[in-house]
Amino acid sequence: MSILNKLLEDIPVPQVVRIRQKFDGTKLENPAEELKRELAKPGAVDTIKPGMKVAVAVGSRGVANIDTLTKTTIDAIKEVGGEPFIVPCMGSHGGATAEGQRDVLHHLGVTEEAMGAPIRSTMEVVKIDELPNGLPVYVDKYASEADAIVVINRVKPHTAFRGRIESGIMKMISIGLGKQKGAEACHQLGFKYMAENVPAMARIMMGKLPIVFGVAVVENAFDETCIVEVLPAADIEEREMVLLEAAKARLPKILFDQIDVLVIDYIGKNISGDGMDPNITGRYPTPYAHGGPDVSKMVVLDLTHETNGNANGVGTADFTTQRLVDKTDLPATYANGLTSTVCAPTKIATTLANDELAIKAAVKTCNILDYTKCRLVRIQDTLHLGEIEISVNLLEEAKLHPDIEILTEPYDLQFNAEGNLR
Repeated sequence: MSILNKLLEDIPVPQVVRIRQKFDGTKLENPAEELKRELAKPGAVDTIKPGMKVAVAVGSRGVANIDTLTKTTIDAIKEVGGEPFIVPCMGSHGGATAEGQRDVLHHLGVTEEAMGAPIRSTMEVVKIDELPNGLPVYVDKYASEADAIVVINRVKPHTAFRGRIESGIMKMISIGLGKQKGAEACHQLGFKYMAENVPAMARIMMGKLPIVFGVAVVENAFDETCIVEVLPAADIEEREMVLLEAAKARLPKILFDQIDVLVIDYIGKNISGDGMDPNITGRYPTPYAHGGPDVSKMVVLDLTHETNGNANGVGTADFTTQRLVDKTDLPATYANGLTSTVCAPTKIATTLANDELAIKAAVKTCNILDYTKCRLVRIQDTLHLGEIEISVNLLEEAKLHPDIEILTEPYDLQFNAEGNLR
């Protein structure tokens, strides 16, 4: 028996129950039809003239219905005589390579065949200006040559800073369209200044590039589209601030303020730019954002298939598994830290051989006197919080909460012969 096994063999894993957390589930039954109506309003596709080459910027996040929304936008551009092409709009994601970014889009269902438009992927950029503080402003080469640019993105709270503009259309313009060099420039002075630099870069780019409108999406707590709005270029900043507040009001959460051990089955770039959303976990990579539960120890067990080995965020956890480490593409992971200048999330957390040992290690180190009283929560990932597991020590608290429904009797977590959760 190894010394780690010996240290952890008597640590109990608490029994759990499955619960349902209730959130506002209002959603659009047909997002494509809503987008068609939005695209028909003044300042949208009527700004595109026949023969114009239109760059449609699509990002790397797991935005619900992104393939449908992209196809609807492309079809509307074609109907007025425009010639759309797709530009991967994702900073340094996809390993900061042109082929990697094309592959990210493919994983999201955004392919040339399905969309009916070519994908033009490059990491080459054109410098168009500088901020007063000296930061350069870059744009994707193909987008710079277009007659018009359309940007599609979800609006939501950022994971590392707070401001009137956080994650949305303007960030997509400044960091996404700027590719790796633009993302690097925007992050160079740190997240302390991102709330200023993101909109400042976007304003310059909107002033110098033919950005005609943005397609802004807000999702509900169940990762479903609840708002689709087309923002004419002149309205992007003002409307995005309103949509950000709407997104914050709909953000899902774990309905317990204090957690001894948080177990997360999967992290990945398709879940969050940080692998897992700090707005949910309460673990932020910088001191410039806040909110969420007080978590003593956090465990991440595995990577999503869609993240392609990018384990950004694993360093925010306390413990992980050898399985996750074996799947990690270190260069792709490190590219995030080297671009954002925030390197703690790309470190490898303390690694245990399997799920059982990783969870036991978190229980052992969560700073409670009686391990059997551990307040444990297990979630699939930070996008899916409707049904989760909680330890029996949270059961009485859960019964008193008006937005929690108890679904099962207590049961033991089941581990297979390799020590991993079934």
